[in-house]
Amino acid sequence: MWKTFYLPTKVKITKITAMNIHIIEMPLDYGASRHGSDMGPSAIRLAGLRQTLEDLGHHIVRTVSPIQSAPQEFEEVGNPKAKYLKPIVKANEQLAVEVEKAASASEFPLILGGDHSIVLGTLAGLAAAYKKQDVKFGMLYVDAHGDFNTTETTPSGNIHGECVSASAGYGLPELTNLYFEGRKIDPENICYVGLRDLDPGEKVLMKQAGVTAFTMSDIDRQGFSAILKKVVTFFKSRVDVVHISFDMDSIDPMFAPGTGVAVPGGLNYREALLLMEEMAQTGMVHSAEIVEVNPVLDIRNQTAQMAVELAARLLGKTLY
Repeated sequence: MWKTFYLPTKVKITKITAMNIHIIEMPLDYGASRHGSDMGPSAIRLAGLRQTLEDLGHHIVRTVSPIQSAPQEFEEVGNPKAKYLKPIVKANEQLAVEVEKAASASEFPLILGGDHSIVLGTLAGLAAAYKKQDVKFGMLYVDAHGDFNTTETTPSGNIHGECVSASAGYGLPELTNLYFEGRKIDPENICYVGLRDLDPGEKVLMKQAGVTAFTMSDIDRQGFSAILKKVVTFFKSRVDVVHISFDMDSIDPMFAPGTGVAVPGGLNYREALLLMEEMAQTGMVHSAEIVEVNPVLDIRNQTAQMAVELAARLLGKTLY
C-alpha cells in the first residue's frame, strides 16, 4: 500500500511516501574468495536498519532469510571456473521466490548480502514478477567491478564475478536459466557507476553486450553531478522501474573498509549518499540490494552503518 505519510518531528523529513518493505537477508558467501560477507546481513540489522526505516514512516512487512547454508568448507567446490555452483543456484532459486512475491504485491524488496552472487536470484524474481505485469525494468549496478565474466574469461572462478553476465544471458546454462529459462534483464538496460577494476575479457563482453558504464575516470573527468544527470536520463528514457544493486566496494575503502574486494580510488561518502538521494527522487526505484558488507574486515561496524544510511537515503531521508 502506498500513501502520503507525515512523520514525527524527531525525523528530518516532513513528508514521504510510505512503503511496505520486505527485508530479505541472504547470508551467502559461496560466490567470493574471502569469508565473512555471510555475516553482512546480521551486521546491517544490528546497525539499526529496521528502526531507521520505520522512523521514516515505512512499514516492514517481514524480515526473512530464505536460506540455511553450510560453511563453504562443508561444500564441494565443483567446477573451478564456477565454484560452488550447486549451492549458489539453490540459494538464488529460493531468493527468487521471495523477491517475486514482494514485487508481485507492488511492495519493496530490500535484499541484504552476502556476496554479489545474490543478484542472480534478485533479478530472476523481479523479472518473473515484471513479466506478468508487463513492466520494463533496468538496473543501476554500483560496483568497483563489472561482474561480467563467464567461465571462459574468469581469472578466479568466483561466481560473484559472473552474476551480471549470467543474468543478461551469457555463461553457464545453470546460471542463465536460473528460476526460469532465458535472460533476466536486457543488458542495454544496465547502467554501471563506480567501475575501476575490470578484467580484460569481461570488458570486451560488456562492450559487446551494450551495457552503459560510468567509471571513476568518467566521474573525475566530468564531475559527479554530470554523471548523476546522465544516469537519471538513462533510466527515464528507457524503463518503467529501476532496481539498485549496491556493492559496498564501490565506495573507497577509506570510508568502507569492511568489504571483501576493496579497491582504492572509489566513491566517497558524500557521493554515495547523493547517488541514493538522486535515485530516490526519480520515483522509479522499486527494489534494492546492498551486498558485500564483511564484518570480519570492518572497523567498529562502520561499513554496516553506512549501508543503513544508504538505504535510508534511498528510501526518503534527506538532510533538510
